[in-house]
Amino acid sequence: MESAIKMERNGRINIILQELPNQSERENKFRYNKQFALIDDLFSSFVGIETIKKTVKQIYATVYINEKRKELGMISNPQVLHMLFSGNPGTGKTTVARKLAEVYFELGILSKGHFIEAERADLVGEYIGQTAQKTRELIEKAKGGILFVDEAYSLARGGKKDFGKEAIDTLVKHMEDDHDDFILILAGYPFEMRQFLSINPGLESRFPFILDFPDYSLDELMEIANRMVLAREYRLSKEAEMKIRNHLYTELGKKHVNFSNARTVRNLIEDAIRKQAYRLVSTESYDPEQLLELTAEDIPLEKF
Repeated sequence: MESAIKMERNGRINIILQELPNQSERENKFRYNKQFALIDDLFSSFVGIETIKKTVKQIYATVYINEKRKELGMISNPQVLHMLFSGNPGTGKTTVARKLAEVYFELGILSKGHFIEAERADLVGEYIGQTAQKTRELIEKAKGGILFVDEAYSLARGGKKDFGKEAIDTLVKHMEDDHDDFILILAGYPFEMRQFLSINPGLESRFPFILDFPDYSLDELMEIANRMVLAREYRLSKEAEMKIRNHLYTELGKKHVNFSNARTVRNLIEDAIRKQAYRLVSTESYDPEQLLELTAEDIPLEKF
């Protein structure tokens, strides 16, 4: 059964809730995943995250073995699942974190499986005592699910008088106290995250999972482009596909910091769809084949 996803806005906080299946459905899915098929299925739309999928399978396997040990009266060993995500823009950090909330819920690791996305302003207050309160309230909302803090290194900026350190200290405390049914994921760009961990030397040891999100290869970017086009019920002409490939090859060779991986591809495809719509309306061409196809003419690359 696919989970119905509901999105709410609470200030800047993005909350995604999972639909609760009945107990028998969850037990059936747990048994179904004996050979990790469920994990593969839930991540089937992702490109290039084999290391992450393997990590999730290891986590699941530990949960499953712990259940077997309990049945035999043996000691089970609970896991701490807090994570650090490090990667350049557009490498899928937020998207994977959202999916993990669903996956962990389906596997029975989290009781609610909701996902809360927050930033510095959601954690840090403007006066003494406000930061700890805001952070505790956010953690309370996240219990049973995942709290995801992007650009986490921003909490360490501002000097000694800044309240960001108070937010970090509060997070650390609850990471220990509430780890049974609460997962914290801190994410950010590689260089900034390394600096963040060096400023807070005791923080790294709190995260048993530190996952790197590498830049996508050319073939992976093209696979992402084709999946995006297909999902929108379009197709690329051979010339359009070659034009995109050549452009991405050039951009990857430059290794510039502004390249946003899958985000760049998404923006390019969406711009091409607008260009195609303008072309077709201008020429009053509404043949089904023309409505489907994005041509090389629709792929202007000046902005990308």
